[in-house]
Amino acid sequence: MLYCVQMDVRVPPDMDREAFERLKAEEKTVAQALQRDGRWRHLWRVAGRYANISVFDVADHDELHGILSALPLFPFMEITVTPLARHPSAID
Repeated sequence: MLYCVQMDVRVPPDMDREAFERLKAEEKTVAQALQRDGRWRHLWRVAGRYANISVFDVADHDELHGILSALPLFPFMEITVTPLARHPSAID
């Protein structure tokens, strides 16, 4: 199943800078592994915000929830999930 996922990151202003940098590095490692295995199909930065719009290709809602809730920055994210269906006018 395909899902469009918007993730807005809201880091507390008083968070320790070194801890935050470690979390970002961990997040990058996890995101790249999920991209390599094909579950995180697309990842785009939203210009001007600490946010991204992504497309995930996973078996079901439970798998997506497991992936998102395991992300290192998950505690600081506001996430919107939109399930996607093939459009009848799509040519690909």
